[in-house]
Amino acid sequence: MRTHRLELEDQNLREWDATVLAASPEGIVLDRSAFYPGGGGQPPDHGVLIWQGVETRIVGARKGEELELIPAEGDPIPVPGTTVRCAIADERRTALMRTHSALHVLCGVVFRDYGALVTGGNMEPYQARMDFNLTEVPPGFKQAVEDACNAEIAADRRIEVRMLPREQAFQIPDIIRTAKNLIPETVEIVRIVDIVGLDCQADAGTHVASTKQIGRVRVAKIENKGKGFRRVRLEVTD
Repeated sequence: MRTHRLELEDQNLREWDATVLAASPEGIVLDRSAFYPGGGGQPPDHGVLIWQGVETRIVGARKGEELELIPAEGDPIPVPGTTVRCAIADERRTALMRTHSALHVLCGVVFRDYGALVTGGNMEPYQARMDFNLTEVPPGFKQAVEDACNAEIAADRRIEVRMLPREQAFQIPDIIRTAKNLIPETVEIVRIVDIVGLDCQADAGTHVASTKQIGRVRVAKIENKGKGFRRVRLEVTD
């Protein structure tokens, strides 16, 4: 991949300059990008490219052999070699960062208190769900989980991000919090997101700097998704 992924190093970066490497109505490739391409349940960023007095709206991104930014249908496309000013839709990115961090708090609480692993998850700004291999729902589970999550948020735990060689990363106890290890064997450097004292796991998404920045959470619903599987629906509020 030719694109240097800036968001992996600085999750608060919202504006930067870049050069177009390739472009078509199907996708634009930059030499530098902080657009999160989606993954791990977190949807991709939106934003704009500004060049030569023209604006191209970015309505998504995808990662394959290249990191491609998806332009809005009908918007002008900059030719390769063009210098562009890039900007991420701040309100959306910040909402997704808060929501993703809230899911990690939920994951840490359920793993710590109930020993359950994650089997799936998804999120939109301020709304999310996470599935667990929980065989049964104990009495008072919904309120207990909500209270425990908000207690961890109020504790203002630091959320640290670091990159580790694969062998070193996998020496961290319980670094994989999913029922199935989703990290390909080809990945040599593993990105670790650590809610210090609560939850430490491999993750490529974007997060706030401390749990207090999440706000508050509400467990909206617990659903039965089949034998041994439970879905927790979460809402993030101020």
